[in-house]
Amino acid sequence: MSIKTIVKQGLRIERKFTREGEDPLDTTEYSLRSSKITEPNGTVVFEMSNIEAPVSWSQLAVDIAASKYFKRTQIPTSEGRETSVKQLVTRVSHTIRQFGEENEYFDSTEDAQAFEDELTYMLIHQIGAFNSPVWFNCGLYHKYSIRGGNEPDSYFYNLNTDQVEECEDHYSHPQLSACFIQKIEDSLKSIYELITNESRLFRHGSGTGTNFSALRAVDEKLSGGGASSGLMSYLKILDRSAAAVKSGGITRRAAKMCVLDMDHPEIEEYIMWKVREEEKALALITSGITADFNGEAYATVSGQNSNNSVMIPNEFMNAVLEDREWNTIERITKKIRKTYRARDLMKMISQAAWRCADPGVMFYNTMNKWNVCADTEHIHSTNPCAEFVFLDNTACNLASINLMKHINETGKFDIESFKHACNIFFIAQEIIVDFASYPTREIAERSHKLRPLGLGYANLGTLLMINGIPYDSEKGRAIAAAITAITTGQGYKTSAEIAARKGVFEDYEKNKNSMLNVMKQHRDAAYKIDVRYCPNDLLETAREEWDQVVELGEKYGYKNAQATVIAPTGTIGLLMDCDTTGIEPEFSLIKWKKLAGGGHFKITNKSIEQALVKLGYDAIERKEIMEYVLENGNIENAPHIKKEHLPVFDCANTNPGGKRFIMPIGHVKMMAAAQPFVSGAISKTVNLPSSATVEDIEQIYFEAWRMGLKCIALYRDGCKASQPLNTQLKEEKKANVLERGTEKKLPYRRKGL
Repeated sequence: MSIKTIVKQGLRIERKFTREGEDPLDTTEYSLRSSKITEPNGTVVFEMSNIEAPVSWSQLAVDIAASKYFKRTQIPTSEGRETSVKQLVTRVSHTIRQFGEENEYFDSTEDAQAFEDELTYMLIHQIGAFNSPVWFNCGLYHKYSIRGGNEPDSYFYNLNTDQVEECEDHYSHPQLSACFIQKIEDSLKSIYELITNESRLFRHGSGTGTNFSALRAVDEKLSGGGASSGLMSYLKILDRSAAAVKSGGITRRAAKMCVLDMDHPEIEEYIMWKVREEEKALALITSGITADFNGEAYATVSGQNSNNSVMIPNEFMNAVLEDREWNTIERITKKIRKTYRARDLMKMISQAAWRCADPGVMFYNTMNKWNVCADTEHIHSTNPCAEFVFLDNTACNLASINLMKHINETGKFDIESFKHACNIFFIAQEIIVDFASYPTREIAERSHKLRPLGLGYANLGTLLMINGIPYDSEKGRAIAAAITAITTGQGYKTSAEIAARKGVFEDYEKNKNSMLNVMKQHRDAAYKIDVRYCPNDLLETAREEWDQVVELGEKYGYKNAQATVIAPTGTIGLLMDCDTTGIEPEFSLIKWKKLAGGGHFKITNKSIEQALVKLGYDAIERKEIMEYVLENGNIENAPHIKKEHLPVFDCANTNPGGKRFIMPIGHVKMMAAAQPFVSGAISKTVNLPSSATVEDIEQIYFEAWRMGLKCIALYRDGCKASQPLNTQLKEEKKANVLERGTEKKLPYRRKGL
């Protein structure tokens, strides 16, 4: 759309997948399915029959929809429960359309209908999906039922009164955002309010992160004359609170992020917290208690209900490189509490991550270099999975596009189809901002004023493999960069077009310079994508998108401060039948398919044969290669396979009987390729083999910093005792750790990865 054609009016919606007068739900075939989910011991945890679902959906996708997202109560219909994927999709798409129409997002009723039809089509055909809280809560009727009082537990921004108001129910304003960042102040009141607010978020399926650096350290003076019990004592209280609340009231436990600045006096205790708790859990496990993460051993120790990270400034990284000292500072007096050798602290972080995968690291200066609202506040924390990187007391609703649904009949990536999907989902997410409720007045107000969104994608690893492109390659990274640039570019372009009609976000003028500077940084990065490796159509589109983003922004501003994140897409990735989540590579070449009637069977990853076709293998060669992979679990010694093609089939881990896998630095390089085009960050774990050393981990952290990542987390295979893996520590012998060669009977039921 040319910027000259934009006038003050509602949005006009182009149809791409649907036709006027045609029900998009009728564009696919349905069948009645059954779902049965059991524990390993045979205990049935969910069972449902006569589920109406698309024939094209896998059994796992049906299981996810029925067990997690179908509602059997709180439905404002005569049926009182959901039994069909049609009902689920309609509940979401029609509710969003209704609120958007009421608030004049669309130019006409026909445009509103086109929006609903296009969104419905994309949801039923697994082209995209919203974050879980939308599926949990959108369109449900739920009155408050707080025992002992009538205090509401959420707030919304009333567009009619231009004020934050209390919600009367969760139908008019449901909790729809997955990601929250909350601020804490150095007071008992603030600490216990955070516990309450976290539980509200967890109950409705959301996660939250907080930087706890404002809390005074142990033994710092209190106003009443005593001494503080310290940061760690309150982190343990918050941890136990999180353990008690199921996400969305359904299955997994709450998700939270704890962040601490490197100059906090309790930084050493914080870094080593989970290491010490892991050793306690290991002692219990070696005494015969089950190693299952949900079992008694891990329930007994603390620190298991959050991802922990340290916030590292450039000053600290340079101090490590130059072997200088690092001071920790008391929060109240600002006096130096303790002086460390910076290298010793960095080694401690790396050793802790080697032992138990925590803490992750966040780079303060890099985060704030890309801060579009720098004139409002600096960035101090993230959400639990570290993809939403923004200001305190903000929220973000997520949606991810399935990249594999934009492969056309010739096997080529359909850029226009992808851009259209980004556009429709972005509009839906923008509508959700004021439709949703929030746990505090501050978050409701800031969400309205800043309007950050989290559009993203999934199935990148699959897209590369089927095109015969190694994940760990210059070409793979160039394609990922271009697709990410188009995603964010289309998001901000849509945001500018909405701003032309409905005005900019409230704090835009205050942050105009910082935001336009960041937009230009994105644009400059698009012109640095390597022309030698990126397909010309992707490269040209990426650059055109960002030229238009800057041009539109300078003329009209933007409706949303942030546009994109790369989320983990765990549950919704299964709902969309994605082979790979988020930005991840393939996990393995062999997968297990669940049967509708129960049981499983082993299949080769369907991406393999598509890749073999692309690479030029004939039908007989493909058949023999596939048979070998199915029997042996790897492709490295398969007949006919050419050595130069093996990198195409490399996965995150070694395949059975094979030796190849994507090296850790390959994961880091992929993240670095995409990061300049993401408003937030990338939720991804760098996989390390059990043989990785502490020095390897420290090197990865430095490379991530040098390459411009905002944050990074890793997991060394076998670093937690919840897996039946080698438990011998390298640093020193522990009394409660099995010596190599010592016989120890393991429990009958064990959990594997």
